[in-house]
Amino acid sequence: MVGGDMKLFVGLGNPGTKYASNRHNVGFMALDAIASGHAFGVWRSKFNAEISEGRLGLEKVILLKPMTFMNLSGQAVSEALRFFKLLPSDLVVFHDELDLAPGKLRVKLGGGHAGHNGLRSIHAHIGPEYTRVRLGIGHPGHKDKVSGYVLSDFAKADQIWLDDMMRGIADGAVALANDDAAKFSNAVALRMNIGPKKAEKQQSKRPAPEPVIPPAAPVQIAAADTRTALQKLMDRFK
Repeated sequence: MVGGDMKLFVGLGNPGTKYASNRHNVGFMALDAIASGHAFGVWRSKFNAEISEGRLGLEKVILLKPMTFMNLSGQAVSEALRFFKLLPSDLVVFHDELDLAPGKLRVKLGGGHAGHNGLRSIHAHIGPEYTRVRLGIGHPGHKDKVSGYVLSDFAKADQIWLDDMMRGIADGAVALANDDAAKFSNAVALRMNIGPKKAEKQQSKRPAPEPVIPPAAPVQIAAADTRTALQKLMDRFK
C-alpha cells in the first residue's frame, strides 16, 4: 500500500483511567467518538498503541492512540506510518490546544509544535508536514499553571460543549478523510450551534419584505334608466 490509499488518524493523550478525562486527553476522546459513530472495529494493541480500523465513506482509516505517554507519541506514529507505507501527508493528529478558547476547533497543515509535547515528539520522528486538528481547551492564564490545567479533568460545565464537539467530529469525519477541512469544520460548527446562530444573524439583517396590497375591486357603475313611465309600470307586472 502506498501513500494516499489510506489515512492514519492519531489522537494524543496519556494512557490509563487516571488520565482518561483530562483536558490533555481530548485527542483520545475525538478518536473514540469517530470509532463509535462509524462502527469501527474493536481496539487492539499494535505499535505500542491502541488501533481500530474502519471506513469513512470510501476511505480506509486507521485510528491510533499511542500508549507511550504524550512525550513519546512520535514512536508509535512513525512505526504505523512505516508499517502501512503511508506518508506524513496521510496523517491527521487530534490534540488539545491551549491557544484556542474552549469549544473552538481549527484544522491546520504543518507549522510548529508550540511546545506541545506530543507534537514535539511527532515532529522529531517524521517532521512537521502533517495535518493537525486543534481542539481548544482554553488557557489557565499563566504558563506556570499549564501543566496542572491540562492534566486536570474537564469541569462539569464543559461537558455540554465537549459532547457537542465530539458529535460534530464524528459527523464531519468522512469529510476530513476526504481532505475537505472546510466541510469538516462546518459539521462541528453546526453541532456547536455556531452555524445556526450565524444563519439567524444573517436572517435578522435582511429587510422585511414589502407588504402585498391586493388590487381594489372594480367599481360597478349602473347604466342610466331610459325607460318611459309607462314601460316602468308595465315592467312591474311582468
